[in-house]
Amino acid sequence: MKLSYLSIVIGLAVQSALAVPKQVKPRRTTSILINPDAQPDLPSPNVAASSADAGLNLDDIQGDVLIGMKNNKELFFFFGIKDAPTFKSKLASDIKPLVTSINQLLSVDTQPVTSVNIAFSKTGLDTLGVTDDLGESLFDAGQFADAAALGDLTSNWDPEFKGTSIHGLILLASDTVQNVDDELANVQSIFGDSITEIKRISGAARPGDQVGHEHFGFMDGISQPAIQGFTENVLPGQALVNPGEILLGTTGDSIARPDWAVGGSFLAFRKIQQMVPEFTKFVADRPLAVPELTEQENSDLFGARLIGRWKSGAPIDLAPLRDDPDLAADSTRNNNFTFDHPGVSGFALATNQTDCPFSAHIRKVRPRADLASEATGHHMLRAGIPFGPEVTDAERASNTSSTDADLERGLAFVTYQSSIQNGLHFVQQAWVNNANFIFGKATPPGVDPLIGRAANSALDTPRPVSGTNPLNSTEIFSLDIEFIINRGGEYFFSPPISAIDSQLAV
Repeated sequence: MKLSYLSIVIGLAVQSALAVPKQVKPRRTTSILINPDAQPDLPSPNVAASSADAGLNLDDIQGDVLIGMKNNKELFFFFGIKDAPTFKSKLASDIKPLVTSINQLLSVDTQPVTSVNIAFSKTGLDTLGVTDDLGESLFDAGQFADAAALGDLTSNWDPEFKGTSIHGLILLASDTVQNVDDELANVQSIFGDSITEIKRISGAARPGDQVGHEHFGFMDGISQPAIQGFTENVLPGQALVNPGEILLGTTGDSIARPDWAVGGSFLAFRKIQQMVPEFTKFVADRPLAVPELTEQENSDLFGARLIGRWKSGAPIDLAPLRDDPDLAADSTRNNNFTFDHPGVSGFALATNQTDCPFSAHIRKVRPRADLASEATGHHMLRAGIPFGPEVTDAERASNTSSTDADLERGLAFVTYQSSIQNGLHFVQQAWVNNANFIFGKATPPGVDPLIGRAANSALDTPRPVSGTNPLNSTEIFSLDIEFIINRGGEYFFSPPISAIDSQLAV
């Protein structure tokens, strides 16, 4: 029987289809995250079983909440909701499947091309008709109302952060800018006219050997707390905290929460501009006078004593005169100190600032032995990322930061906590900005020289700082220059993934 032309064509098409293997979505072969040696590692995927035993559902907790400062490229997309019914429909049907969990991020095999997380301000939840009390008054009022207590001048805030007009925040993270931009375009297409863009901030790990370092040049993220039931290997010197200090409704959280909010976390976002050329010049112009050190080494030591660590990440409490890169790269040693030295003859924690000033940034935000116990209830998990370009030759030559908005740089600062009152707010107000904290010291510590400011004080208002001179521990100087300018932020709630359609989209 003679075959028709159509039969031959169909037969060839079928053969061709059978001969070509079905294409599947390619899996990742490299992680979307960074993992500098100095920072604590994320746990392996097998931690899911032990986390379940601890009451943590790693498939329901949004990925950014517990990963710390590990993102490579990140974009913060702040939005307002214009059409709540349409928004809720898209949130449930199209956005929830994109939202990335902790479990997905723990293995390269399960990581998406771009991670997607979403969080809402109180105004945003109200717009969606979600009025349950989450048990956090600072979240209810918004960060703009908290600005004075944080030491901010709202005149320095970006206009988009003033007030409570931001309804939500979408966090996108990947290993390339193109991946992030593509996923943002996808999200915007899904939501369409139901949202309006208010602001976006793009962040990226710094290049080359500066990966993991913030713009002043110091390795960041070393002193993250370990989470009971999640952290696989608690490192020496790492604070071990109940998950309830970070996640609502879990062990250690004593506040009544709605059932649907269990596993969520309050996200505090702060845009922090860093005046890098000014900081570099300030440090270079004020070398200490330690006899066995060169002028450059004395300048480097002064900068390290402002922070409490060398740029490598080595703590000055363990390397008091010179940087020790090997110590810095060893995560089993670089955080294993308390500021106390009981084996050293004549050392007194209340008076001795030889190894580390009372005012040093890392001591102000985590006092360790100064408070006798790490069980402070004021721990946070930080998940920020640098934003903005590297310092230009022109800025370096003038020792002045450019006024060009495209050259603004700093830290897109993020903390997660179950209580903003006990977390970011408390640490900034009661410790960082308090010139008398750490209490009980023979010499008043002064403010944190990096981020400390008195409430409602004008820029460049002199701020007392002590302990920076190891040869004269009672010496106090007035810091009359700002290295940090707070440009605003907002408080958000990062809900458990299950609540996105069961609660927020109904």
